[in-house]
Order: sequence, then C-alpha cells, then structure tokens
Amino acid sequence: MTDSIARPGAPTRATPTRPPTDRPTDQAAPTATPARRPRPPRDERARKKGGSGLFRAMWRWHFFASFLVVPVLLVLSVTGLIYLFRFQIEPLMHGDLMHIDTPAATEVRQSYAAQQTALERVYPDVTVVSMREPLEADDATAFSVVEADGSPRDVYVDPYGPDVLGSLDPDTTLSGTAVRLHADLMAGRFGDHLMELGACWAIVMALTGYYLFVRGAKARRRARAKDRPGARLRSRHGWLGAGVGVGLLFLLVSGLPWTGVWGETVQKLATDRGSSLWSTDPGALSDPTSSLDESLPHSHVQDVPWGMGASEVPRSTGDPEGSVANIDTAVEVAEAEGLRHPFTVAVPDTTTDEAGVYSVIGYAFDAPSDERTVHVDRFGGAVVSTYGFDDYPTLAKVVSQGIGLHEGRSLGLWSFWGAALMCVGIIAACVTGPLMWWRRRPRGAARIGAPRGRMPLRGSPVLLVGLVALGIVLPLFGLSLLVVLALDQLVLRRVPALAGWFDTV
Repeated sequence: MTDSIARPGAPTRATPTRPPTDRPTDQAAPTATPARRPRPPRDERARKKGGSGLFRAMWRWHFFASFLVVPVLLVLSVTGLIYLFRFQIEPLMHGDLMHIDTPAATEVRQSYAAQQTALERVYPDVTVVSMREPLEADDATAFSVVEADGSPRDVYVDPYGPDVLGSLDPDTTLSGTAVRLHADLMAGRFGDHLMELGACWAIVMALTGYYLFVRGAKARRRARAKDRPGARLRSRHGWLGAGVGVGLLFLLVSGLPWTGVWGETVQKLATDRGSSLWSTDPGALSDPTSSLDESLPHSHVQDVPWGMGASEVPRSTGDPEGSVANIDTAVEVAEAEGLRHPFTVAVPDTTTDEAGVYSVIGYAFDAPSDERTVHVDRFGGAVVSTYGFDDYPTLAKVVSQGIGLHEGRSLGLWSFWGAALMCVGIIAACVTGPLMWWRRRPRGAARIGAPRGRMPLRGSPVLLVGLVALGIVLPLFGLSLLVVLALDQLVLRRVPALAGWFDTV
C-alpha cells in the first residue's frame, strides 16, 4: 500500500481554485448582442439633426420664395436686356423708318418747323406732341403724335427732304412691349403689384442665398469631393448667385421708386416732410396745367428723365400779338442755355391751350447730373424757367443717380455692360436653381421635396427685428408674409395631405 501521507520536508503542490461563478460549468456562456434599433427615415433624421435650425429654415424660405421670384426675375431680366439694347435693336428692325441714306455734301438739313409742316401735310388729323433730335447724322427725326382717337404713334421724317418715311405704334415695337412688360406685365395695377411683390421677395431670396452660400460652403465641398449627384450644379449655382447677388439687390432697390405701393408711399412721406422723389419745377408754380410726363406720349426710345417726370409745366406769359416761337426757336434757346444734345422738345397743343410752352429736355443720357429742362415761352421765345439736377431735392438726386445706374447709362460703357452682364447672370441663376431641384427631387414621393426647417425666431431676436423692419419698409412683403404664416399655421399644418406635400415640420 502506498503511503499517502507526505513526508516531512517534502514540497507541497498547490491545487488551483476557480473563482466562483453562477454559470453552469457544463455549457459555454453565450455572447450577449444588443438589439439594433431601426434607422429612422431620412426626414426624421434631418429633423433631429438640426432640421429646425436657422440654416434649414433659410434654405426653406429660399426654396419657396423661388416659386414667385424666378418667373418675375426672368421677365425683368429679359425685358431689361431688350431695353438696354433698344438703340441697337429698333433701328435693325425698322431701318426703313429710322435710318436715311447718307446725305450728300450738297444737301441741307431742313428746319424742324419745315419737317413738322411736312408731317402735318401727310397726317392732317394728328396732333404733334414732341420731337426728338436725330442721334446720328444718318438718323431720321422722330415726331411723337396723337391720333384723333388718342392713340400714340411715332412718325419718322427725313430731315433732308423733308420727306415723311412712315409711322409706327411705339407700344407694339419690341422695346415698347419690353418696357410695358417690365413695368406691369401689361396688366395695369394688378401687374404692377405682382411685379413689386416679386421684387420684394427677390430681396429676401438674395439675402437668404448669401447666408446659404457662406454657411453651406463646407457641405458643398464635401459633396463635390464625394462626387454626389448634382453637387457640381449646386456649387455653380452658389457661386453664380454670390456673383450677381449684389447687383441684383441694387437693381431691385433702384427699381422700387417706379412701383405703385413702395414708390407712391415713399413719395408721399417725402412730400409731407418738404422733400420729394419727383421734383417740382420752382419756375412753373405760377399756373401749371400738367406735368412734363403727362405732356408726352409713351415713347420707348428716349424718355423724360426720371427726376423730371412729375415736374410741372408752366404757361406762356408773353404778348400773343407779338412774334410766335416754333420748335427751332426753342432749340436755339436751349442751346444758348447750355443743354446737352440730343434734345426732346415737348410741343404745346395750341388747339386746347394757346398759352402752352415749348419744353426742351436735355436728357444727358450718360450723366444724370447734367439733366436739364428749359421751358420756352411760345410768344416771343423767352425763357419761362429752367430746371435741372442741381434744383432737385437731395432724395431726388440720390434716386436719379440710382435710376441712371439701373438703366446702365450713368458710367458709360462700364455701367451698360455691367447691367447687361447682371441680366445674363440673373437669367442663369433662375435656370440653374430649378434645374438643381429637379435633379435632387424625391422620386415617386407625394411631396415636393422642400427643405424641412422652422425659423427659430424665439431664440433669434435680431432675426425677428430684421423681419419686422423689412416688412415695414416693404409693405407688400410684410402683408404677404402675414398671409403666408397664417396659411402655414391654419391650413398646411392641419391638413395631412398638404402637410406631407409641403414637407412641413
């Protein structure tokens, strides 16, 4: 039998002990895997990832504003381009009327009075209301007349005949149609309000566009690096908008004085405080019968300077029994007064008012600061009053310079081509924006694919004050904003189908 007792001094082998465990020793312990939660839908992720933040709210406003703004800006840009090039377009389309053969050295230009007589011989039933000097040596003289039924026409006369070349309706020419569309869509007061509303929201779209351009720069770079669909178009649209945005804002603001709500409101406020947007001729206060704008028909080749449109027309005070002035007398007096050529001469209608005056307008196309008008007494040819840029109130001077830049004429070719490039750039932005949405729109979904975000007005008092101020300065924008907010809260969010379609938060 073997002795199982250890001998004294022999080493003892320790038996390892296992730590206590609750698991059974006869089976392996399973590995615990936590259950994965389903990934929320894309719109839900966007909402949780700051979807109610300022960036996505600005994006949403920019998106929905485009539905109104893009059509308006396209109309304004295309018609603005036509207006800019009107002096090149109309002679090409109506060269038989507006151009004459280069005169021989022996030919003598006839007086304007003789040209008016030739016109009245061909058109005995019309009333001559104005004459525009030829711009070039081979241009015809243009007379604006009113037919017996009140319709305006432009009659062109070869000054070396003098021979009447023909006539046309200025409202039906390409530039005339463009001007009428540019002003009010040829829809009167309603069209004027619609264009003003679009211009107001275009200001909002330009401001939100700059915010998106700056804050979204990193996202655009990442999208281009990953070559995501539409990333390049999005980047080009952003850079294009950044380039034309400042010019667009200037064109919109400088065009507001023509509008029926903002323009008339500011004019009233200015007049009540002793200033004016449109100036009053101080020499015409004796007994005015009309404004200078009212004394001329709608001629879309060369207009009355904007600052003089509402200036009052005085009356002749000379001796009716003495000598009687004519167009040539008025032109000579205007030259002596230093007016710049070419002139436009408003002719008095002697059948309705024998005491009318000849109003000679020096348009000064490339320099609003040189605009001047001289009123010439019909009896004797004395100067009744002169009026020009130096006589404008301060507000009228600022607006007139802005109008000159708006029309691309204040700084010569620089402002002309600058305005033309702005129009082209705005057209391109209006095309790339909708095209970008079309490529990124949700396929097969019953929704428009608008950005989802709510404006954080409660946490952004500066933003709230800015919106209120903009709504006060631009009344049509303020009213339309209240309508949009009421529609959003009372209709879109309460009708599930509309809420889904418009992607409301």
